[in-house]
Amino acid sequence: MKNYAENKRGGFDYEILEKLEAGLLLTGQETKSIRTGHASLKSAYVTLHGNQALLTNAHIPKYKFAGQLKDYDPERSRTLLLKQQEINYLRGKLEQKGLTIVPLSLYNKGRHIKLEIAIARGKKQFDKRRTIKKRETDIEVRRALRG
Repeated sequence: MKNYAENKRGGFDYEILEKLEAGLLLTGQETKSIRTGHASLKSAYVTLHGNQALLTNAHIPKYKFAGQLKDYDPERSRTLLLKQQEINYLRGKLEQKGLTIVPLSLYNKGRHIKLEIAIARGKKQFDKRRTIKKRETDIEVRRALRG
């Protein structure tokens, strides 16, 4: 299992409550572009429209060796492959105050490319400062134990 892209801000800006796995509906050249490591989930988010879930604002550039591609949008919305029961579950979670769906990582499982999404709650500024403080103290403890 290889991790192709990761949303590093996801764990910092949000408190992760629950993780799910979803497939992605991609074109062939998008798959090749992801496999070469050219994908970004930096400002991506998941939206629900009707009875489908969409990955919005994820940047997957044009495959370098692809021929002429007219009207290719690297940040187009891509359909998430989820069961209807899972989509209804996510919709119910979104109706709760303060919850959102955040993409965490893009990886392969066998020959399929999967997206790890999380149901998350946004952190407040003091929570972020607490996270930074904990990380710094952990680093200091490791340094003290090492030398």
